[in-house]
Parts: sequence; structure tokens; C-alpha cells
Amino acid sequence: MENENGRSSHHSHKTKSDLLTRLNRIEGQVRGIKGLIEKDTYCDDVLNQIAAVQSALNSVGKLLLTQHMKTCVVERIQEGDHEVIEELMKTMGKLMK
Repeated sequence: MENENGRSSHHSHKTKSDLLTRLNRIEGQVRGIKGLIEKDTYCDDVLNQIAAVQSALNSVGKLLLTQHMKTCVVERIQEGDHEVIEELMKTMGKLMK
């Protein structure tokens, strides 16, 4: 799928499948948290589930970042497009908040 810059990802079938599996699991965890709130579950238990979701999202982000650097970033640098480094630094800043 291309973004507004006309670029698309270079995910292998395995990577894409892994990302989607992880995201589906996270989606289920988020629905579970919603259910805990609806059932007035003890706050600490809900907070622990939120921490688990945040950790899972970080894991997805690390996997995606690794693949991005190995494929898209390397390719663009090889093409002489060094703006990708600034783009990557901005993205990493957002991920590390």
C-alpha cells in the first residue's frame, strides 16, 4: 500500500503475517481491557493489562523498525536519498516518547 509519498513497504510474507498476528492479539487485549473497565475491575489489574498492551505494541514497533531499516532505509540511502535519515530520526523520536 502506497502512502502520500508514493512509497510502499517491503515486508516479506512472513513478516507481514507476524505483524498481523501480533496486532490481532493486541486488538483482543484492548477489547479485554475495555471489558475489565465495564466490569469495574480493580484498577491495578487494569493497569497491568495496559502495560502488557504497551509492551506488545513496542515489540511490534521494534520488529517493524528493524525491517524498515534493513530494507527501505538502506534502499533509499543507496539511491542517494539521505533525507530518509532525518525521517527515521523523527520517527524514532516518536517511538521513544
